[in-house]
Amino acid sequence: MTIFISVVLPVLLVFLTGYVVQKWRKVDIKPISTVAIYILTPALVFDTFYKADMNIQYVYMIVFALALLFAIIIINKLYAWKMKYPTSIESGLILSTAFMNSGNYGAPIILFAYGQEGFAYAVSFMVLQAVIMNFFGVYYAARGISGVKTALQVLLRMPVTYAVLLAILLKLIRVEMPDNLMQPVELISQAAIPTVMLILGMQLAQIEWTKFDWSKVSYGVVVRLLLSPMIAWGLTMVMPMDPLLAKVLIVAAAMPSAATIVMYAVEFDAKPKLVSSITLITTLLSVFTITLIIMLLG
Repeated sequence: MTIFISVVLPVLLVFLTGYVVQKWRKVDIKPISTVAIYILTPALVFDTFYKADMNIQYVYMIVFALALLFAIIIINKLYAWKMKYPTSIESGLILSTAFMNSGNYGAPIILFAYGQEGFAYAVSFMVLQAVIMNFFGVYYAARGISGVKTALQVLLRMPVTYAVLLAILLKLIRVEMPDNLMQPVELISQAAIPTVMLILGMQLAQIEWTKFDWSKVSYGVVVRLLLSPMIAWGLTMVMPMDPLLAKVLIVAAAMPSAATIVMYAVEFDAKPKLVSSITLITTLLSVFTITLIIMLLG
């Protein structure tokens, strides 16, 4: 109960604020999301990577992220083959189970649970997941409609891609940012997490409660909230990771389905009702599963 009150509840209250405001005022999310994507998040990412001590742990993070992604994709392909599902449903299941909400949800949870050091890892993982999601997620959403080409175009349009590259370049050539330039970046970056949390609450308010296909939703819940952290735990056991990084990655892997992926499912007509229903139910149930996982990790 202590973990729920000190870690999960503060995050839920911010989500709830966004949810209530959206239900009450019907706010246009697009301009807020644009500010978050093109200004706030790149500032946070640049600030984090510029100050981070880049070491072998970040290599482990990349290996972990790809191994987890492909493990879940294989599980979905085997399940779809066994159930004789068409490619469209297979894609919908992959979209809703292989991509977790490591940004809007995961980063603030990890900040409350593990402090600034854990948060630095969380932001780095958030960027990595964004790259993975904007390539593989778009590929599976647009499969059959020049998926790879579309995925590359989306990836190159991501502002965080350039924020990461710029931060790493400055570190490599040992250029120190002057305070009068770094202070505005730090100030803007502080607004990123609360803003994206509010956006998630507002996005959830727009998901309609319809007649769910509970067999597929239940499968999605099990894979996203249970199998994913179990696979993550196994991966951290076989890699010589820093214990804090291992905890951050396991908690991140336990996050519900990414809300962003719903937009791709709608845009490319990749079973949007299935994807949105799994996103909604995993987000609601994650309140309990994430609390339990953080307790088990200590």
